[in-house]
Amino acid sequence: MIYDIHIFVCTNERSSGAISCGEDHGLSLVAEFKKQIKTINANLKLRTNKCGCLGICDYGPTIAIYPEGTFYVGVKLNDVKEIIESHLIKNIKVERLLLKQIKK
Repeated sequence: MIYDIHIFVCTNERSSGAISCGEDHGLSLVAEFKKQIKTINANLKLRTNKCGCLGICDYGPTIAIYPEGTFYVGVKLNDVKEIIESHLIKNIKVERLLLKQIKK
């Protein structure tokens, strides 16, 4: 099947114990996206998958939305509904979670 939108959720966990997305956070996010996507009535083919490192571990938990390549960082379970309703359905990015908005 060809999907309109593919959501990749990092589940990489650094063995050093340094900050990372982590399997616990990532798998919870994958489950929450899948659960909430089932409840929406949008004419979109959506897919959520776990993935390995997205290269920005310090900002985790991180998700990438394709095909446009949007990266959201610091994502929590209570952000999932907003990402789905705003970004996936209304095509309005959630500015506060965008990678470009984060400063060290």
